[in-house]
Amino acid sequence: MASTALRIGIVMDPIGSITPKKDSSLAMLLEAARRGSEIHYFEQRDLRIEGGAALGRSRLLTVSDNDDAWFSFGTAQEVTLGELDVILMRKDPPFDMEYVYTTYILDRAALAGAHVVNAPQALRDINEKAYTAWFPALTPLTLITRSMADMRVFLAEHGHIVVKPLDGMGGRSIFVVKKGDNNANVIFETLTDNGRRFAMAQRFIPEISLGDKRILLIDGEPVPYALARIPSADDNRGNLVMGATGKGQPLSERDREICDAVGPILRDRGVIFAGIDVIGDYLTEVNVTSPTGIRELDRQFDLNIAGLMWDAIERRQG
Repeated sequence: MASTALRIGIVMDPIGSITPKKDSSLAMLLEAARRGSEIHYFEQRDLRIEGGAALGRSRLLTVSDNDDAWFSFGTAQEVTLGELDVILMRKDPPFDMEYVYTTYILDRAALAGAHVVNAPQALRDINEKAYTAWFPALTPLTLITRSMADMRVFLAEHGHIVVKPLDGMGGRSIFVVKKGDNNANVIFETLTDNGRRFAMAQRFIPEISLGDKRILLIDGEPVPYALARIPSADDNRGNLVMGATGKGQPLSERDREICDAVGPILRDRGVIFAGIDVIGDYLTEVNVTSPTGIRELDRQFDLNIAGLMWDAIERRQG
């Protein structure tokens, strides 16, 4: 389809700190630049609401597919966010109250006419760990609780579990615990802050040895390949930043069944770009904040996933 030059904004962590060859936000920006878009760069500190209007102090951004010099800034200016065509919200977790406040600002921008990707309410509602509870038939048996006693019972019943915080990313603070592990109590104490914070426990899935599959969904439709993140020999976590190896593979029949169940719901909630995680035959996470995996799959299968995303955005622009 013919592309349209858009006036876009992106809210992200400092662009100077990214790893260009792995960064999905950069892939999105490179494709936007190829389409002639004017790109306005924001960090959270640049945004505000004044008199009910969402405003921002932007810097015009130029990007390059160069691992040594991937960006440069141009003119700084005041922007009324609602006058932008599209705003990409790509701030990484943690999902804290500062993140929530940022989505309020983006809500005001959306009401004023900007298309925010992903929709601010969806960003608030779809916690990557907890939202699996909306698909219990697709997930391993899961417990979300503050109670250390509940976690001890869950471990006793299932013998081998994974426990993790609800607000993390990149494999941080994920523990694999077996029955009889003398560290179990301190792990439960740490994750729940001695019963003051909710945390998650899931039945361990042995197929993690074959990889934690990241499947990208664009406007509800899956990219036909998954990135299986295979844990290193000395770690249980299928996360690239924790040393896992990324191996692309075609979606299985079960992968497609999961996508068919999850994708339309995400699409209807205003989620253009999502990354779901599947281990074996089970959905384990639904990521809508700043999912990654574009560049690895693009390289392995000669794809242009960001191009598919911008096509979907342009279709919604009408």
